[in-house]
Amino acid sequence: MSKQETKARPEKPVKRRDFLGLAGLWTFFGTVVAILIGMFKLPMPSVFPEADSRFPIGKPEEFIVGEAKSLPSRRLWVFSDENGIAAMSTVCPHLGCIVKREEDGIYTCPCHGSTFDAIGKVLGGPSPRGLIWVEISLGPDGRLVVDSKVEVTSQTRFTA
Repeated sequence: MSKQETKARPEKPVKRRDFLGLAGLWTFFGTVVAILIGMFKLPMPSVFPEADSRFPIGKPEEFIVGEAKSLPSRRLWVFSDENGIAAMSTVCPHLGCIVKREEDGIYTCPCHGSTFDAIGKVLGGPSPRGLIWVEISLGPDGRLVVDSKVEVTSQTRFTA
């Protein structure tokens, strides 16, 4: 073997024009792939509609004065007293867990340990604020309607 054959032959350097041509070609194909992915995802909704924030909870006479009624499917406690009817959300403001009402009227979050008094004020735990009271109004059909997006104070009551 000769001395020339043992040396590695240096490859020709890529010319600038060839490099820019290849970069343009790869950019084109990348763009086509991104467009195709977008076209195939288009028919599928990426955001699903949220449930209506207004929903009926029953007629006013169904809520007996002095009693609290749990509506687990709506994540609410409905209270009826001599001043009217009020509703409090059972969703913990910390991370959205569902709080449970103890026999002494204290609400506790089973996941993170937040505790709330009978009107939803924070007693302890990581929750940044108290439980949320929501608006109650009378619907056209005579049933009470809760709007879970409208926050009210704990003293706000619906009166017939």
